[in-house]
Amino acid sequence: MNTIRTIGKRKRIALVAHDNKKKDLIEWAKHNAVILAKHELVATGTTGKLLEEELDRPVKKMLSGPLGGDQQIGAMIAEGMIDVLIFFWDPMEAQPHDSDVKALLRLGVAWNILLACDRATADFILTSPLMQEVYDTIVPDYENYLKRKVV
Repeated sequence: MNTIRTIGKRKRIALVAHDNKKKDLIEWAKHNAVILAKHELVATGTTGKLLEEELDRPVKKMLSGPLGGDQQIGAMIAEGMIDVLIFFWDPMEAQPHDSDVKALLRLGVAWNILLACDRATADFILTSPLMQEVYDTIVPDYENYLKRKVV
């Protein structure tokens, strides 16, 4: 049986960007600064530092992505501490931590959080009327998976 997780009006938004996409994410965040100011921001290290400087507001910073920041945000997703993941990743360049990137995206989908990997999707999410309301999301039931017989 699925359970419901209530997401408050103030969303917890994780912001992540590969090096070649940091400029795009910063420009997007500046363009949406008024809306983002209503929410709690979390980011991987370098991205978080850049966002703090540009937005002139605090951002909870994890480690740099390749040093474990992607995994820290993934853990926060699994613990229900992230509501939205905005991850501007570079599809044209391999990353030294590609396995971490894949795991982060997988966790976003597994826990049914809002997930944008490009500016268009991020715009749609951020400007949705649901971003300004309490929202009940269905959390998948993994009980059968946890109870499976392992041989």
